[in-house]
Amino acid sequence: MKRRRLVLVRAMGAWAEPVQAWSAALRAAGRAETTIRTRTEHVGWLARDLGGEPWALTTDDLLGWAGSKGWARETLRGVRNSVRSFYGWAHGAGRISVDPSKAWPVVRAGEPRPRPASDEALQQALSVADERVRLMVRLAAEAGLRRAEVAQVHARDLIPDLGGWSLVVHGKGDRERVVPLRAGLASALRAALERAGGGYAFPGDDDGHLSPRWVGKMVTRALPDGVTMHALRHRFATATHQATGGNTFLVQELLGHASPATTRRYVMVPRDDLRRAVESIAA
Repeated sequence: MKRRRLVLVRAMGAWAEPVQAWSAALRAAGRAETTIRTRTEHVGWLARDLGGEPWALTTDDLLGWAGSKGWARETLRGVRNSVRSFYGWAHGAGRISVDPSKAWPVVRAGEPRPRPASDEALQQALSVADERVRLMVRLAAEAGLRRAEVAQVHARDLIPDLGGWSLVVHGKGDRERVVPLRAGLASALRAALERAGGGYAFPGDDDGHLSPRWVGKMVTRALPDGVTMHALRHRFATATHQATGGNTFLVQELLGHASPATTRRYVMVPRDDLRRAVESIAA
């Protein structure tokens, strides 16, 4: 995977050297590899679409490009952050005198719109997937793992505890959390790790494991149209929120969120609960 990334960077032409230098600066700042990969991918989209010299682009070029994509708001927020990071670094390093991304308007976060996968969607994925993808689906639906976290599951991360087995999950920003596993999921994971020879549960060419993007594609293919792997994480959040009597902080811990406000965006409150709350009010 490192060789493939190098090929992709070289294909950027005039963008290759500055993108590599910027990536090195992100590593020197202690940014997580998953973050660096996402940031460079976003800037790679810009390089691919507009080409030429990165320092020749204007604010109008950046806004015209982003505005033409029709991206979801969260994608647009991520791309803006990546492009601003790149040009902000270039300006601070003295490579450009004017930062064309500085005038990119703030993209505000959308209102909470949880989209948990339905029971039917989950059952379809479990029924059509092969053994490997079925385990990926279960890790997302029963333990709330992101695609990058599923990709990096390793034998050393499965640990016994007083109640059974737990998994050390390597989350965003190099944050780790420990998620208890249901007995059936722990058994399936142990079997997969044994088959893999005790290394990564899903071996591949991305530093030894499958890439997060490929994991996401494999799981999404097993789900019904319009349902993504991330919807399984929303399902986990909603289910655990209900099971714990609405304990948002506990769900936050299980999901590895830095803020309970983020967790709230994952939890769908059932309409029946809203009705019961209203009807419980004394007249």
